[in-house]
Amino acid sequence: MPRTTIADAHAPASPLYSQAVVAGPFVLVSGTVGVDVDTGGFAGPTIQEQTRQALTNCRTILEAAGATLEDVVEVGILLTDPQDFDGFNEEYARWFTAQPPARYVAALGVALPGLLVSIRMTAYTGWS
Repeated sequence: MPRTTIADAHAPASPLYSQAVVAGPFVLVSGTVGVDVDTGGFAGPTIQEQTRQALTNCRTILEAAGATLEDVVEVGILLTDPQDFDGFNEEYARWFTAQPPARYVAALGVALPGLLVSIRMTAYTGWS
């Protein structure tokens, strides 16, 4: 199956990974953090601010791949501090209000200064 890598200048990027890969009807979005590409810094010091920005960045990448948040079937969340779970859920619930995708939450194993959350997504665009 051929695959296409996605790169969008309006979302955080690195030469070490693709922002997303499209393989058939699936879009696999890499772990995306709450960095504001205009400033190059985190969107703020709170879990809500970083979650909002990470989800905004994921949406941008999905759209570059021809998908939407409605196409998302699974979300993976890595939290630096498990104590942020309630604050994360507060913001996340605003984005997936009805029939939310499957998801998992785990602890982020790498400590990076200021980083509170990383979010990855899988979308399916082959709906009939």
